[in-house]
Amino acid sequence: MKTEHVEVCDCNEVHKELLEIVNEKLPDEESLYDLAELFKVFGDSTRIRILFVLFEAEVCVCDLAEALNMTQSAVSHQLKVLKQAKLVKNRREGKSIFYSLADDHVRTIIQHGLDHVEE
Repeated sequence: MKTEHVEVCDCNEVHKELLEIVNEKLPDEESLYDLAELFKVFGDSTRIRILFVLFEAEVCVCDLAEALNMTQSAVSHQLKVLKQAKLVKNRREGKSIFYSLADDHVRTIIQHGLDHVEE
């Protein structure tokens, strides 16, 4: 496998004015950690598939399992991860549990990611 060469500076000059601007805007470590953890949740294609189904409608676990050709147990496991990350919410109706996107931010994040990979 061929490795690509990464360009680096030929000198060791630090641009202090730029670093001051960056340091003012850089979120704190806890926020950066939380953001990295959020993006890890998007790192599973099954969870992405679930989110795409939820873009279209609020659905119960049975319907999700059928739509994705998975067991309810497998779907439930992934929904738990998505719920812990506050990406989906649920409600009970009789014996069924219906899931939906937690808010429009979820759709925006996924759509921006899809736009990026399709460029």
